[in-house]
Amino acid sequence: MSFDRTAPRMPREARRAQLIDAARFVFVAQGYHAAAMDDIADRAGVSKPVLYQHFPGKLDLYLALLEISGEQLVAAVRAALASTSDNRARVDATVGAYFEFVNDPDGAYRLVFESDLTNEPSVRERVEAIEDACAVAIAKVISEDTGLTDDEATLLAIGIIGNAETAARRWLREGKVIPIGHAVALMNRLVWRGISGVPRSH
Repeated sequence: MSFDRTAPRMPREARRAQLIDAARFVFVAQGYHAAAMDDIADRAGVSKPVLYQHFPGKLDLYLALLEISGEQLVAAVRAALASTSDNRARVDATVGAYFEFVNDPDGAYRLVFESDLTNEPSVRERVEAIEDACAVAIAKVISEDTGLTDDEATLLAIGIIGNAETAARRWLREGKVIPIGHAVALMNRLVWRGISGVPRSH
């Protein structure tokens, strides 16, 4: 690939976003180990030195992308919880957030849920931090509504997350044969029957 040396320089943040988009495509398509910085530079239409100006190495780029993808999921879960004061609707919105995250065509969910680099401590820590942030947000609502301890509420929150994540990934892998709205409604019915059995404190 040839590069236009006369092209105007892109603002740093815009260039970084461009590189992140290119890296997302390559990492999702090839996985961390098979992906090369050359592939990412080619995808972004830049030289390798330009790529290294923003990210010192492949792991740095992967971690930056993982951070962004995780923030998107956490923000979606928090928005779902804040979208209504009706608890059944909250469960529906939260389950829906996981399905929508998995259903995104960019495939970023693979970096969070199916990374081939979880043996790397820095990656594992970030993945766990994403799960923890979602669990804390859900547990806060459960604890406030039921009077359960933080540990008890967190355990229930992890259960909700596990159901939503596993079902969403299986739904996608099976080719989305069930319309997403119906799939979310089915999972909402299952999760709600469980969580609604916990007595409310008021």
